[in-house]
Amino acid sequence: MTHDDSNAVPVVPLAGLRDRSARVGFAINRLERHSEGRENADTVGAFRQRPDAGTFVLAGDVPILKRQPSLDPRFTLAEAAALGADGESIFLGTIDGVPLFTAALATDAASVIADRPHLDAVDLRSLASQGLLDPDVLGPLGEAKAILHWHQRHRFCANCGAATRVEAAGWRRICDACGAQHFPRTDPVVIMLAVREGRCLLGRQPRFADKMYSCLAGFVEPGETIEDAVRRETKEEAGLAVGRVRYLASQPWPFPASLMIGCIAEALHDDITIDRLELEDARWFSRQEAAGLLAGTHPDGLMSPKPFAIAHHLLHAFVHEEEQF
Repeated sequence: MTHDDSNAVPVVPLAGLRDRSARVGFAINRLERHSEGRENADTVGAFRQRPDAGTFVLAGDVPILKRQPSLDPRFTLAEAAALGADGESIFLGTIDGVPLFTAALATDAASVIADRPHLDAVDLRSLASQGLLDPDVLGPLGEAKAILHWHQRHRFCANCGAATRVEAAGWRRICDACGAQHFPRTDPVVIMLAVREGRCLLGRQPRFADKMYSCLAGFVEPGETIEDAVRRETKEEAGLAVGRVRYLASQPWPFPASLMIGCIAEALHDDITIDRLELEDARWFSRQEAAGLLAGTHPDGLMSPKPFAIAHHLLHAFVHEEEQF
């Protein structure tokens, strides 16, 4: 697995926040989650009764947006109900004290916006990569998509097969038949830049934009540490042995619900053996070449992911901060 977002724009971090993770897409999320109040129906009900309460509305995986004149994914609860939002409204939290929910529609996005010129439907990846929403809105919207995706795929109990129902303001599903409780999951994914003697390893998949190279990546498997997942994936995809591993940053990635864990890895040798089932190509880049990828000035026209993607920031750390072992 490799990571790519070829048509992306920078994300401005919160003032004063120095984490590398704050520089990537979906990372700015100022929601106060009120997790201690999710079990209290009165608390959540009071938030729901607030006249300023808002909600995101998604049709499948696609957010519905207002045109006013810029795109805005926030609706009042009454507006969402008029669009046909179902009863499984999930409480996300509050931003600056204002309650925020999310809800799904039972119909497709095209049907929702038909004959409603004041509405639009744009997939989340396009909203993010084209910079169509403020980062302050994009992070919570990514969270909304991820948890709604989980609900859509957990309507029946994995233990006994009976129907499940929503509890804890949308943060748990319970099976009345067997008593099993089910909680939202985030899939951990390692994304790593292997470095050795002033060079870094990048690869590309056939689905990438032409001439795009990015970091290697892969899902963490049961029983693995982050470091061991980095070593295994690098060995599997590029035949490269890795020694030390260092964490740099992470990125929430709601496609459908992952956390990209960005690392720098110490390559122990130069030889590459490419897994052609995973990669179309992989090669070493000098620090100067990598700088050309970031700047769009590589002599062969090769490119890196743009600042929206965590892969860009791993490469930036190698080039401009000289991250190495």
